[in-house]
Amino acid sequence: MHRRRFIALAAALAALPGTARAFATDYTPGVAEALMAEGRIVLLDFHATWCPTCAAQERVLQALTTENPAYGQAIAFVKVDWDSHGRGPLAQKLRIPRRSTLVLLKGEEELGRIVAGTARSQIEALLDQGLAAAE
Repeated sequence: MHRRRFIALAAALAALPGTARAFATDYTPGVAEALMAEGRIVLLDFHATWCPTCAAQERVLQALTTENPAYGQAIAFVKVDWDSHGRGPLAQKLRIPRRSTLVLLKGEEELGRIVAGTARSQIEALLDQGLAAAE
């Protein structure tokens, strides 16, 4: 599938209520970079399937995006597998210290990040920053 079609499909599906986290885009080189180049609001979720902190963050993100579909409409969610891409160019560029790191960007500008935080209020505040930046 061509990258532009993939990004358009991912954006369209993410805009549907209740599908934002269910259809978070899995990172492959170029996907997040293309969204950032478009100036989109992007939440990069550096996770590992074996990480309990990552699982806790995922549960909070799932609950928040289900309760507030506006998050999925305003923010492109990209899951970056730590085991595959944790030492790659994107992680190095953003100075990602570890798995369980959430980074909110508008284009290339970092709006905020959470490292190993699982508090609902903290993650909700980060998503709210994304909503505010989208307006």
